[in-house]
Amino acid sequence: MTTTINTAVATKVLIVEDDPNIVDLIRSNLVIRGFGTVVSAGGRVLALLDAERPDMVLLDLMLPEADGFELCRQIRERSSVAIIVVSARGGEQDKVMALNMGADDYMTKPFGIEELLARIHAALRRTRPDTEARTGAARTAISIGDLSIDLATEQVWLAGTEVHLTPTEFALLRELAVNRGTLLSRAHLLRKVWGHGYETETEYLRVYISRLRAKLEPAGSRPLIATRQGAGYRMAG
Repeated sequence: MTTTINTAVATKVLIVEDDPNIVDLIRSNLVIRGFGTVVSAGGRVLALLDAERPDMVLLDLMLPEADGFELCRQIRERSSVAIIVVSARGGEQDKVMALNMGADDYMTKPFGIEELLARIHAALRRTRPDTEARTGAARTAISIGDLSIDLATEQVWLAGTEVHLTPTEFALLRELAVNRGTLLSRAHLLRKVWGHGYETETEYLRVYISRLRAKLEPAGSRPLIATRQGAGYRMAG
């Protein structure tokens, strides 16, 4: 994963962390690269989210003023902002729970600043896709049964009702949809959606496939996304 970050468009990061040493480490490295930063120990996060409108949230889970998992859920309920969890809790259950609550990525402390910057860059690519590549595609709309996907505006409708997807959810749906009918490996999907270096993060894919199914496959409907155990996923053609 590359760590070259384009800051031509002003980028603001909300750092939710109560350890002053970690705050100083993250903030100093972001500021020197042209990012704006806002810091909270957990008590005013939702108010800051509304007032500051950050492009990204770096979220610790073990906070003195809030439960990190619940805070992640609340942030995701009110915003599509990119969320990277940065926590000392390294268990797979913690990671899966955070992803289920809406996190886009998960890092375990201690961490290297270069890895953090690379993950920030990858998350920004998902939330700020290449407009020219997106609108210049030969096909800008895809219909699969009752599902309609506008690739240019990143809007999705199911049976005429708009479905809200986060940028990461949409990126995964887009990759499946433009290759519908084709079995895509887990490594391929992880690389295309999250970026190079994520090919082994299979729990990311498992959680986000489940999130898409919950939003796009109503009870009793024909499955849109098929799983081939140990091989990958395929969207109905």
